[in-house]
Amino acid sequence: METDSRFFDEMMGDGTARRAPYAEYGAWLDGEDTQRLHRMSGEAEAFFRRTGITFNVYGEAAATERLIPFDVVPRIIAGREWDRLVKGIDQRVRAINAFLHDIYHRREIIRAGRIPEHLISRNEAYLPQMAGFSPPGNIYTHIVGTDLVRTGPDEFFVLEDNARTPSGVSYMLENRETMLQLFPELFTRIPVKRVQSYPATLHRALSASAPAAARGAPVVAILTPGIHNSAYYEHSFLADQMGVYLVEGSDLRIVNGRVAMRTTRGYTPIDVLYRRIDDDFLDPMTFNPDSLLGVPGIMDIYRAGGITLTNAPGTGIADDKAIYSYMPEIVEFYTGEPAKLKNVETYRCSEPDALAYVLENLSELVVKEVHGSGGYGMLVGPAASKAELEAFEAKLRKRPSNYIAQPTLALSTVPILSEKGLAPRHVDLRPYVIVSPKGIEVTPGGLTRVALKEGSLVVNSSQGGGTKDTWVLED
Repeated sequence: METDSRFFDEMMGDGTARRAPYAEYGAWLDGEDTQRLHRMSGEAEAFFRRTGITFNVYGEAAATERLIPFDVVPRIIAGREWDRLVKGIDQRVRAINAFLHDIYHRREIIRAGRIPEHLISRNEAYLPQMAGFSPPGNIYTHIVGTDLVRTGPDEFFVLEDNARTPSGVSYMLENRETMLQLFPELFTRIPVKRVQSYPATLHRALSASAPAAARGAPVVAILTPGIHNSAYYEHSFLADQMGVYLVEGSDLRIVNGRVAMRTTRGYTPIDVLYRRIDDDFLDPMTFNPDSLLGVPGIMDIYRAGGITLTNAPGTGIADDKAIYSYMPEIVEFYTGEPAKLKNVETYRCSEPDALAYVLENLSELVVKEVHGSGGYGMLVGPAASKAELEAFEAKLRKRPSNYIAQPTLALSTVPILSEKGLAPRHVDLRPYVIVSPKGIEVTPGGLTRVALKEGSLVVNSSQGGGTKDTWVLED
């Protein structure tokens, strides 16, 4: 396999020999027939198709369902590397929860001058309805996805935080199940940490976060917008794996001061609602009055201690990319320690000097909307045409506060199985973090997203990316 010396390759390192985490897998790979690997790849695609693992693509003439391409070459991370990452992720998630509690209460970080007040008060993700309210256990983010990129043997950066409704965990689990079925011999030969306990761990964490009103074993449910949502497969998958109820807003109503779901035996109170709908649609009496997806009055029940909502409303402000640019200060302010995981250098286009720099160097930068996700609304300068650069320059000048910019990182590569054999492609990693009153757990692995197009740095499935199984070794 040829590698590009400009990028760190996680299997081949400097290109002279395989790195230690891939030694055993590489020995197995040397004895494999490439045609067999392609057959296994076809079987994996058939498995995903039979199972119905699809996502909806919007913005086209009509919404369409697609499979996320799956690559059968795993990404392998040494146990010692993973342990360092876990320490940094744990620190960052604790800081995010402390930050959310602070901005909805005393706002000490603003009083200390560590972040500007307008970044909170003028932020569309900030919910005044959460001010002065503490969720059960003071936990705002029960499920977090921290997107990481790698640029060298010991260089990891946080690309963004996903504290609102992080998605993709079903792909992490199905990727592992697929690899276990296709290559069972690898898992007897190589000591890979398990990810299959994620649903049970999540269920325990949600149950432990039940409100004071709960009686007996907590009743947990997942609130979905319905079958037309892009992540509906994941909603139904997690409900099935955890053995909990999958409900829509039309299934719920307020009964005797509790949020209750319709069952064949009448209405049953829910203690914990893992909601997969955005804040604006959660309660038409509090937020968007036209919403048909939520439950009228649920915020009143929540504030009265009658239900736990996960993640808490108002957590989306921690996903804001302008807030992201202050995360090193946020981590140090709440933990008393320097951040163990680095941020990518970030230019806040709301600041005149930063905007001037970004406009002058637009062709070399990645520019993102502060509230954007999924790879939409962004510009990858080095890959953009002259017309695209000019159009984006106009957007920046019109609404500079809506954007941040970052240097184009030399993302690490991992081999994929291409038509011509193994070929390097750029990747990122989304580990999944579960938070409960009993502590923080980071699932050993996470979702590796891969840019399948040669030279592309955009890994999002909505932009043509695929996924890989992520192996954390037991060493």
